[in-house]
Amino acid sequence: MRTFFGNGPGSEVGKVVAMDRFRSGRSLSPIRQAEAYWTALRTDGGVPNRSNIDPRGLENILEYTFILERIAPGIARFRLAGNHLSKLAGMEVRGMPLTAFFTAAARREISATLEHLFDTPAVAELEMGSEKRMGRAQIEARMILLPLKSDLGDISRVLGVMVADGPISKTPYSFGVTKSRLRDLNQPEAKASAPQPVTGFAEDQAPLDSPAPHLRLVVSRDS
Repeated sequence: MRTFFGNGPGSEVGKVVAMDRFRSGRSLSPIRQAEAYWTALRTDGGVPNRSNIDPRGLENILEYTFILERIAPGIARFRLAGNHLSKLAGMEVRGMPLTAFFTAAARREISATLEHLFDTPAVAELEMGSEKRMGRAQIEARMILLPLKSDLGDISRVLGVMVADGPISKTPYSFGVTKSRLRDLNQPEAKASAPQPVTGFAEDQAPLDSPAPHLRLVVSRDS
């Protein structure tokens, strides 16, 4: 069994994450693997520390993985990024803002998503389509953004994964957002059945017939 031991500053003694269940190859996408890894590092429903993220725990999806740092309201730049992102950008992306991957029309939405992610905090998942260009086929991509704490304890880092589906040309890509999902980490479980539930983050729940939002009284009378 493969294990990951958190060994950075602030890591918890005895925190062991079994990794064999995350390494089922093609049956799990890089996005789902990153989400499972991040979830396993959470303690009491909180946000994991950046120092607990070890490349060895994500070694089979590193080319799709990145770390963001919040530098201003609505702006986060790449601290680390895998080769897949560099191929999509046509250059090294370290130091670039996340919005560099998006069209001008989509950048305001991305900035708002980042602010919600850091301030709430929340998990964000995006579905994207590349901008149309003559002589180049459009491609689709998906991204997940998972909040992290810095060494100072503030939520100002992100563990992310971006995966594009299709052949990648040598010219840079810009993406528009076709669908976005946000899940607040402090949201009560009772709200998981709200309209347009977050796929992959919460199970569907059958609606209650009673108008009461949380409880239903059941009375049993014995004869």
